[in-house]
Amino acid sequence: MNLKRFLTAVFCLLIPAVLVACSSKSNTSSSADQWENYQEEGEITIGFDKTFVPMGYEDTDGSYVGFDVDLAEAVFEKYGIAVNWQPINWDMKETELNNGNIDLIWNGYSATDERREKVRFTDPYMENEQVLVTKKSSDIAKFSDMKDKVLGAQAGSSGYQAFTDHPEVLKDFVKNGDANQYETFTQAFIDLESDRIDGLLIDRVYANYYLQQEGELDSYHIISGDYASENFAVGARKADKTLVKKINAAFAELYEEGRFQEISETWFGEDVAAKEIKD
Repeated sequence: MNLKRFLTAVFCLLIPAVLVACSSKSNTSSSADQWENYQEEGEITIGFDKTFVPMGYEDTDGSYVGFDVDLAEAVFEKYGIAVNWQPINWDMKETELNNGNIDLIWNGYSATDERREKVRFTDPYMENEQVLVTKKSSDIAKFSDMKDKVLGAQAGSSGYQAFTDHPEVLKDFVKNGDANQYETFTQAFIDLESDRIDGLLIDRVYANYYLQQEGELDSYHIISGDYASENFAVGARKADKTLVKKINAAFAELYEEGRFQEISETWFGEDVAAKEIKD
C-alpha cells in the first residue's frame, strides 16, 4: 500500500470516531447537568441581545454593560466563574441555548408558558409589562386607536407572542392583522421616529430607558393595555438543574447583602426586584 492510500484509509477510519465524539459531547451538553464543568472551566457563556438597553447592551466603547450584565457578573462572582457575553439573534435564542452555543439566556427574558417548554427558568428577578409606544402627535392614545395603523414589534419577543396569543387586545385592530417584525428594538424605534410605523409594542423597561436617554420622553405616549404583566427570569437548558439552583441562591444572597438593590439603583433609581427575590 502506498503512502497516499495509507493516509486515505486512516483518514476514513478517523472520521466516524471524530463524529461520534462530537455527537457525544453535544448530547452531553444538552442532556446532562453541567455545573461541575462550569466550575472546572471557570467560565460560562451567556447569550444576549446587545441592543437591549438598559438590561444588556454594547456601550460606545465596545464594552457590554447593563442591569443584567452587572447582576449576572455579581451572581457568578460568588462561584468564581467568569461570564463570557455572547451577542445572539434574539429570534434564535432557544436554538442557540439547546445547541450548546450558549449556556444561559439572560437579557430581559420573559418567563412565558411557551418558553417553559424549551428551557428551565430561574426564579423571577424583575417584573415587566408590554406597552404600546406612539408619538403624541399621532393622537394614538389607547390600543383601539391603532385600528388600521401599522404596528412594529421585535421578532421572537414575548411582546410579539402576546400579540399573537391574544388577538383581541391589539392584533384585531392593526393594519393587515399583523406587526412589522424587527431584529432589534433600536431598528423599530428608528422606523417609529420616521413614521414608517404608527406604534411599537415593546417592553416598558426598554421604552422608558430609551426615550429618557434620547430626551424624547415628553414626545411619546407609553400606553398600558390588557396584556398580563411579565416576569424576567434566566433561561437554562432543561438538564441544568444545579445551575438554576445556584443562580436562585445567589439572587437571595445578593438581595440580603444589599448588592441587588445597589445594582437596581444604578440602572433604574429604585429597587426593581421581583417579590420572589424580596421574600
